[in-house]
Amino acid sequence: MSGWAAKRFWREVQVAPVEGGFEIRLDDRPVRTPAKAPLSLPTAALAKAVASEWAAQEDEVRPATMPVTRMANSAIDKVRPQRAAIVEMLAGYGETDLLCYRAEAPDALVARQQAAWDPLLDWLAETYGARLRVTGGILPVAQDSAAIAQLSGEIDRFGPFELAAFHDLVTLPGSLVLGFAAAAGLAAPEALWEIARLDEAWQTEQWGEDDEAEEANRLKRDAFLQAQRFFERAR
Repeated sequence: MSGWAAKRFWREVQVAPVEGGFEIRLDDRPVRTPAKAPLSLPTAALAKAVASEWAAQEDEVRPATMPVTRMANSAIDKVRPQRAAIVEMLAGYGETDLLCYRAEAPDALVARQQAAWDPLLDWLAETYGARLRVTGGILPVAQDSAAIAQLSGEIDRFGPFELAAFHDLVTLPGSLVLGFAAAAGLAAPEALWEIARLDEAWQTEQWGEDDEAEEANRLKRDAFLQAQRFFERAR
């Protein structure tokens, strides 16, 4: 027995200005989130991206093809009511940031990490006044609590839609530093993703490709790029 799927019932999709933003209307009926809140978007660019997803639906509504709408729903239904907890969780990534844990050997990998990761840590310190400490191996290194507090304050500046995207920009690569770099447009998101998977790329060079691992990487990379685009549209 096939699962139930919502059918397309509208003919036209419109973007309409409302107080504080823009809403999506299906034949003049405002779209709501799964929690029944108004789907109000903060920018015209984000509203147009959501509207295009609704317009692209054919006979059935396929949520898997609507990543912008899903993230917008999450910003309203999940991020807004849990804002403080999300900010705290994301700031915690600075305590164990990917870029702070370095290989001790071989020398070629050590050098590659230094060349790719040190400039980003320097940029973070110069831009936000937060210097994160680096260690070799897997033993934890205690970070300066003032640095983490400073970064937490920077995260708290984001609106709910920016924060929804920033969540993925941090959690997918496992790095608060890379999340800030992506949000700031410091480099192309594709380049930042390759920096995040430097260790995996090294292993592939040594042992060859793993098809399952490569597919998992592709899916995570696509989600990271989508989050970066969402973040830009939400500003």
